[in-house]
Amino acid sequence: MARWQPGTRERLQATALRLFQEQGYDRTTVAEIAAAADVTERTFFRHFADKREVIFAGQDDFLAMFIDPIADAPADAPPFALIARSLDSAGHFFPEERRPFSRIRQTIIDSEPSLGERELAKLATLKVRLGEVLRDRGIGEPAATLAAETGVTVFHLSFQQWIAEEEVRPFADIARERLDALTSMVTATAL
Repeated sequence: MARWQPGTRERLQATALRLFQEQGYDRTTVAEIAAAADVTERTFFRHFADKREVIFAGQDDFLAMFIDPIADAPADAPPFALIARSLDSAGHFFPEERRPFSRIRQTIIDSEPSLGERELAKLATLKVRLGEVLRDRGIGEPAATLAAETGVTVFHLSFQQWIAEEEVRPFADIARERLDALTSMVTATAL
């Protein structure tokens, strides 16, 4: 039986992450990534605009992971239930086999301020898009913005826990735990 071999895009991504880890992000060139992946620089640029995009590829899929479950939800679903649907969907985007890659990716992002800024921009874009989708469903303010901001915060906290070194639980379980903690906190302090 033939063993699955990653495609060129995946091979470039894995090679780049390895080189970023070994040499540092700034000291790694596109030429080195391409050579180590046994492709030309031209092939690299067919898959990625630059070396930063190796780390941030899949932005559209990332946004869709949150937006699509909201679009498919019943019309009368309340904002918090819509956010919970989005976070449940994220569990499919972060299967166990993706955890080692995500840990390495985050280490690289944390080591380079410009990459950290890009990661924050990605989360800001998600907040904006979630707010737009919620408002398009007829959810007014401030509920739409509060739900969007809360959803991204819960996602971020869940993701940070999921990539923690000793963590083994599925992403969906961690996200549900954080949503439950938020619900308990809000209901315990409700006036």
